Amino acid sequence: MASPCETHLLIEGLFRREAGRLVAGLVRRLGLAQLDLVEDAVHDALLDALRQWPIRGVPAEPAAWLCAVAQRRARDRLRRARVRERDRDDAALATAVAPADARDDQLMLLFACCDPRLPLGSRVALALKSLCGFSVREIARAFLASESAIEQRLVRCKRQIADDGIELAMVEDSALPARLGAVGDVLYALFAEGHAASGGAEPVREELVREAIRLGELLLEHETLRRPETHALLALFWLHASRIPARTDEAGELLALHEQDRTRWDRAAIARGFAHLERAAGGAALTRWHLEAGIAACHAAATDSTTTDWRRIAAYYDRLCAAWPSPIACLSRVIARAEVHGPESGLLELETLSDADRDAIGHRWWAARAELLVRTGDEEGARAAFRRARALAPLEAEQRLFARRVRALGVDLDPEPSPEPRPGPPDPRP
Repeated sequence: MASPCETHLLIEGLFRREAGRLVAGLVRRLGLAQLDLVEDAVHDALLDALRQWPIRGVPAEPAAWLCAVAQRRARDRLRRARVRERDRDDAALATAVAPADARDDQLMLLFACCDPRLPLGSRVALALKSLCGFSVREIARAFLASESAIEQRLVRCKRQIADDGIELAMVEDSALPARLGAVGDVLYALFAEGHAASGGAEPVREELVREAIRLGELLLEHETLRRPETHALLALFWLHASRIPARTDEAGELLALHEQDRTRWDRAAIARGFAHLERAAGGAALTRWHLEAGIAACHAAATDSTTTDWRRIAAYYDRLCAAWPSPIACLSRVIARAEVHGPESGLLELETLSDADRDAIGHRWWAARAELLVRTGDEEGARAAFRRARALAPLEAEQRLFARRVRALGVDLDPEPSPEPRPGPPDPRP
């Protein structure tokens, strides 16, 4: 018999995998208006497992056990709440959640959570809560927000679902391209926060990366969603995820791209990324995901920074900034062009970025400037720029990275406290 600790870990992993399926299946039967009740019932099932399994042992079919208990708990909650049309709801709950239905149930709930009428940040939080089994505390930690702020966001989101009459239904094929874009935006934001956290102690949150990839792969389970843009999004995810093992050193310190040991990149993830990229080339439409996946592929194909095809990357960024401009894309374009035309050219182009773009990218602008100044031989200017980048960086690992870069230039950091960051628009992620 497994120890209580081993049983707890088993339950936690199982619940993470099954929560979205259970919520989606019950919501399909009871309606999106009962989302709160369903989430509570699924959570009740988890608590029952945590109480009973360490004593009685793990059931032969733990997923089926959770499903049965969640259905019973939902029925109990409905009766206590004296929900209208209770008989109809009881009849709906009498039907087991069949595994064959789980895929479509989750897809329908994903599209409901990602309705473009909802704010992007709310869509991400709702998807994490309902489909990924994340607690409010986990969501708050992921996005460096208070639990009360996340609770309020979810309440407003669910109220808007009710007010706007958002239903749980698969999108018609004719409306698919627009809605698939909204879903992709949510998965992209989820992946971005996991791959490069916006603040806190951890530079990477792999659980968010895994969930973004899992939900992206789920899209491919439906024939009408097996589209080139879906493959492009997954190519982008897998190619970026392949670098995660090399993004930190043995001490857990963050490494810049040119510092990473590329032998530690996940070759299996790269192969999956290239396979998706090949399928993404089958359509006529070009999306920003195609361009960003192409950029990631250039890095994945190179043995080091010196053999990277920077001209192609710069060309991709030219197209990306022309069609889908963003402060981060514009900065990345400058960096790529500097690799082609030299650091002096890059420094001149950095100065052409607007004040709004500089505010949005904050410390990244100063870090880029510092690296370019190092390459021109202006170590004094580089030290000052690295100090400014450190003062503005919200991520502790980045602060330490910039401190190391200053020390590498022969001077330690100034002892006085870092200045407060200049207020500005947030990073373009939730």
